[in-house]
Amino acid sequence: MFNHLLVPLDGSELAEAALPLATAVAKKFGSRITLVSAVHLPYYVGDGLDFAEVYGDISQNMEDEAKTYLQAKQRELITAGFHVDIEIVIGQPPAEAILQTAVNKVADTIVMSTHGRGGVMRWVFGSVADKVLRNADVPILLARAPSKSPSNAAEPALENILGQP
Repeated sequence: MFNHLLVPLDGSELAEAALPLATAVAKKFGSRITLVSAVHLPYYVGDGLDFAEVYGDISQNMEDEAKTYLQAKQRELITAGFHVDIEIVIGQPPAEAILQTAVNKVADTIVMSTHGRGGVMRWVFGSVADKVLRNADVPILLARAPSKSPSNAAEPALENILGQP
């Protein structure tokens, strides 16, 4: 366990809240990290070549942005001494993309963040973390979004989480 960590990122500070936990685990266990991002546009119903072209351009731009973002995070982590791969999944909703990538990349742990929403807010907005948690075949480490900036957060105390010194 903890040989290969899958870390979903979407470009937000919330998603990046999982990085301190992932890097702490990777440092302790010598884990490989795969950063994954899902590029998913909602389906459209329409006709006309112009709309289809615009939709295709938006999709390509989103893919390019995701790739640029993940490559920048990859460089940061490699500079810090970690072995990091990236994966961009096109056309699947985020939870499905994360679950499928975990299988395809043979990740043994998923490390991701959560808003920590409950009740009506979770029902209205859904929860990618909840969907992944309910359907994953591997353990999941959830990092709750900090109330302060993730860059100011202390490194997680893994001995409390994993029971090891």
